[in-house]
Amino acid sequence: HVEIERRGTRAGHQYNLLGHIGSNNSGVVVEPYIITLTTESDTFPAFQHEGLELLYMLEGEVDYRHGDQVYPLKPGDSLFFDADAPHGPETLVKLPARYMSIICYPQG
Repeated sequence: HVEIERRGTRAGHQYNLLGHIGSNNSGVVVEPYIITLTTESDTFPAFQHEGLELLYMLEGEVDYRHGDQVYPLKPGDSLFFDADAPHGPETLVKLPARYMSIICYPQG
């Protein structure tokens, strides 16, 4: 994996990019991440970007906002959503928290 900076990095969220597919004929970019939240992390339930996103909780607990709904996520839980709506961790319930995030969006 490669540790990278995304918008959430400023909020103390650590992003590790696990791979990247984007130069293919499908017209779709796929970016899988492991995101780690610690006591240094801020809540930031207002991320918005193009595409679809799948979260899979690995460790810890967070209350995750998507639009007007808040979902309690524990290890083994998943959440699949349209990333155009405001989303992100609203309450860090049990830290450290780690989850896989797979983001898919149109290429170009």
